[in-house]
Amino acid sequence: MPAPAANFQWISTFLDAQAAESGASQNTLLAYGRDLKDLTGWLEHRSLDFSTASQDDIEAYLISCDAQGLARSTRARRLSAVKQIYRFAFEEGWRQDNPAIQIRGPGREKRLPKTLEVIEVDRLLDAARQTGRSEADRLRNTCLMELLYATGMRVTELVSLPVSAARGDPRMLLILGKGGKERMVPLSPPAREALAQWLLVRDAAEDERELKGNPASRFLFPSRGKSGHLTRHRFYLLIKELAVTGGVSPDKVTPHTLRHAFATHLLANGADLRAIQALLGHADIATTEIYTHVLDARLQELVLEHHPLAKRG
Repeated sequence: MPAPAANFQWISTFLDAQAAESGASQNTLLAYGRDLKDLTGWLEHRSLDFSTASQDDIEAYLISCDAQGLARSTRARRLSAVKQIYRFAFEEGWRQDNPAIQIRGPGREKRLPKTLEVIEVDRLLDAARQTGRSEADRLRNTCLMELLYATGMRVTELVSLPVSAARGDPRMLLILGKGGKERMVPLSPPAREALAQWLLVRDAAEDERELKGNPASRFLFPSRGKSGHLTRHRFYLLIKELAVTGGVSPDKVTPHTLRHAFATHLLANGADLRAIQALLGHADIATTEIYTHVLDARLQELVLEHHPLAKRG
């Protein structure tokens, strides 16, 4: 296949393939697009394009990113986008070589994820039961928080959960994760109770909408916005509000810290790392292993704080 004449054709075709074949999320596609557009600008300034750039050119681009003071994670992400598009171009026959294949990146700084103590999670759950303009709001907020902590779902998975997945008092939820991969996660008794109570109120409201000629929502957490369900941004604001109400530092609380708390608390109570990997939907066990470091760091902190010998001297 002849190489596309312009950089934007390469990017467009690559992104289409990522969406169709790899099931890449919209956020991932946008990130790829931004990073490849930045490389395009750098190449065009030097009268180069994707089809003519060499390994030296790509390394020079990465050096320029470093000179700009970009974070290591940003530089690693940009190199990842470059490697992906050149691997795709090589497989498609647009180039006879892959100029990015031997380039090694800066890697990612391994930062331990922030998590929450059990008592802090309890405070957030109590705050959810008290927060809301109406009883329906409070039941929805309680259901959101109970499901998030009971399952370790990603926030996108939670807010876009179809109501069909919650019917019949389920003991397990079927979740559609990254790349269209499905997984089953068990529900705790408090989560099941919160779900049942929310469904009664939610279904009554949707029945009323149907009587007025409006179609019922297919989502567990409906919204009248464009997406049809509660947005990630709205839930982010809600969880900050719950932190304030519950007396937990808002800086510590995001939807993702509840996911981290889910995993860390399971591990602390003896859960198998492979089981946690399956529940979180991690493709690689190495991603899940970060929680062993979180636990080790927490245990060390407890020893330094409470062991009598640690307080001497």
